[in-house]
Amino acid sequence: MKNKFLSLLTITGLVTTSLFGFTGCGSDAEDKDTLVVLNYGKYIESDVLKRFQEETGINVKYEEYESVEDMYAKYKAGSINYDVICTSDYMIETMRIEDELIPIDYSTIPNYSNIDKDIIEASAAFDPKHQYTVPYFYGTVGILYNTNMVDEDTVSSWDCLWDPDYRNQIVMINSQRDAFMVALEKLGYDINTTDTRELKEAYDLLCKEKSLIYAYLQDETYECMISEDAAMAVCYSGEAAMGMEYNEDLAYTVPKEGGNLWIDSWFVPRTCKHYDAAMKWIDFMCQEEAATENFQYVWYATPNTKVAAHEDAETLADETVFPTKETLSRCKLYEAYDNDTLNYTTNLWKRLKAY
Repeated sequence: MKNKFLSLLTITGLVTTSLFGFTGCGSDAEDKDTLVVLNYGKYIESDVLKRFQEETGINVKYEEYESVEDMYAKYKAGSINYDVICTSDYMIETMRIEDELIPIDYSTIPNYSNIDKDIIEASAAFDPKHQYTVPYFYGTVGILYNTNMVDEDTVSSWDCLWDPDYRNQIVMINSQRDAFMVALEKLGYDINTTDTRELKEAYDLLCKEKSLIYAYLQDETYECMISEDAAMAVCYSGEAAMGMEYNEDLAYTVPKEGGNLWIDSWFVPRTCKHYDAAMKWIDFMCQEEAATENFQYVWYATPNTKVAAHEDAETLADETVFPTKETLSRCKLYEAYDNDTLNYTTNLWKRLKAY
């Protein structure tokens, strides 16, 4: 997995005032040579963004967020007119149902042909007619663990996260939907259940787990595991791959009960003021060179079929980065919650974090 060392070194210095800092829309945001982008943190190679600006002459105002729910709150606040957003499947479905998406003009995105048709087909779960989205990365949620502290059999089940022998050695994912997924899988319930009784049971289980938790983390998880501050961590597969590159004692698994398959995609929201620029952005992200650089920075599975031409056999065979069909068969995509369920689980999550 080449270039990871450079990627890790640039993480802390990636966000700069001139390139990534967001200063508000104002009159500049209405300029035709401006694009307002909202994306997950640490989810693009800085050189890719720079090159897009240089080649197109479009000034990018780039803002980051940590969780899907944070993205939704930023968007709903209405203070910024975002032109293009990247987020996860179930929130895209929510926004589609709310009529917040603008159809993509795929005829202006020739590099869309580079995207794996199987991933496009899987996207039908949240974009049934393939009108609104272009896949960016995909992966799983599982357990990253230190093989010197935890054996493989122990982490074969989500039960290990409630084992008192690992008190203060467990990192829990700081994500509402993902945390509930773990508890629901342990209980044997559907990860998309809207049954308040089942969700309350999951909440109660997470409350019991809290006394064992070392920390709730998201983007910092792999750093914590590299430094061996914890024995195991619930995290995204890309975080796991990054950690495993820098600590050979780390390994990753999706427990036998199953987990989440996620697909992050680009889409154009109703607030878009620069549609043509948004199309150029999405097409650029689908370019072979840009997709390769982004993959080597993020280390999540890329749906871009041209990337394989640049990667060695070891990388392509890495099941943490590119999950096997067997692993994927045990994983499900999240479905959008209705408003009542979303409000209910959000309140439970707030109570849990304050507990």
